[in-house]
Amino acid sequence: MAERAEVQPQSPQSPTEDMIACVGALEAALLPCLPARELQAIDRSPHPSHQIDVERHARDFMEAAKKLQLFFIGLQREDQPSRAEILGKEIAAMEEELKAKNEIINKQQRLIQGWQEELKDQLEKHNTELERV
Repeated sequence: MAERAEVQPQSPQSPTEDMIACVGALEAALLPCLPARELQAIDRSPHPSHQIDVERHARDFMEAAKKLQLFFIGLQREDQPSRAEILGKEIAAMEEELKAKNEIINKQQRLIQGWQEELKDQLEKHNTELERV
């Protein structure tokens, strides 16, 4: 029962500490299962407590692995922006594009006004020449 309590997270304060706790629980559950010779001897052992012990360690390992998997799934979800954030970024990009296009339009309008003034000046020159003739 004492080893079983190690698998339960003690609600760490940060995600990094949570991940470290999950890895520690995985390691604690896996280490008793590692010596292959002992496992082979236990598998052949007629004593039922040996088999139950291996099953308990395997179950603890699987529980810790599941917690670690859920932790990484949670991190993956945190990294994905929400719908509101995506829309906010798209709106900001569209506003920047609109601003750039408005600047281009204003520049073109100033050019057109300059040309109109030049044409008016030329028209006045032609009209004054025509009046002289």
